[in-house]
Amino acid sequence: MRLENKVAVITGSATGIGAATVHHFAKEGAKVICADVNVEEVQKTVDEVKDFGGEAEAYELDVSDADQVQEFANYLKEQYETVDVLFNNAGVDQEGGKVHEYPIELFDKILAVDLRGTFLVSKFLLPLMMDKGGSIINTTSMSGRAADLDRSGYNAAKGGVINFTKALAIDYGRYGIRANSIAPGTIETPLIDKLAGSKEEDEGQDFREAQKWVTPLGRLGSPEEMASVALFLASDESSFVTGEDILADGGLQAYTWPGKMLIDKSWKENIE
Repeated sequence: MRLENKVAVITGSATGIGAATVHHFAKEGAKVICADVNVEEVQKTVDEVKDFGGEAEAYELDVSDADQVQEFANYLKEQYETVDVLFNNAGVDQEGGKVHEYPIELFDKILAVDLRGTFLVSKFLLPLMMDKGGSIINTTSMSGRAADLDRSGYNAAKGGVINFTKALAIDYGRYGIRANSIAPGTIETPLIDKLAGSKEEDEGQDFREAQKWVTPLGRLGSPEEMASVALFLASDESSFVTGEDILADGGLQAYTWPGKMLIDKSWKENIE
């Protein structure tokens, strides 16, 4: 019960990492407010939590809309008075081509949700944390540390969130508020199905095989593994950790370039 009697807010909590974290937090005693633009899907997550006796509620929220976020903050103040843990997990991703052909509206959309949304939710919920202190966790990505082909919008947004997290850490450390981020590698989520194809599709199978052999641990990560990192950062077990971007990518960014792996068959075969 590491989060007993804590009020935790998780955005982007309908599926994937967000939904897994809702489960982890609720099982550790938190009252979890599950905010997502997809209210029907997030209600399913809430119902699952209630089935095992946890406390959770759904809230429909577009994190890129300042008015909606301010209304959300007002609701939280009225209902709970305080917020102990904020997990800014809402995000979108999509390929857009090379920079000179990248659609402006796509760039704006990704930054609006991934970066602006993290800013807005933090801005309006911070006053609910400043009296008692707490923990802010932001989802970044290994793609915020290094670039992906044809995804400059996502790279820029997640890189921005990494440094924004550091700004939160130094601005609010004296209020007892810690701010850290999690940089997942390739995680088995619905977003991966959308971007690369599902396990049942040939394209999705090829993508997963490529990720498996190029990742030192030889597999994709799970939402539950990311939720465990979030739980550590939310709890007092990380009480002296702030301003950090914790990379959880199975070792993918531990090497400089995959030169030998391209020609060493044993490297690929030993993950089978």
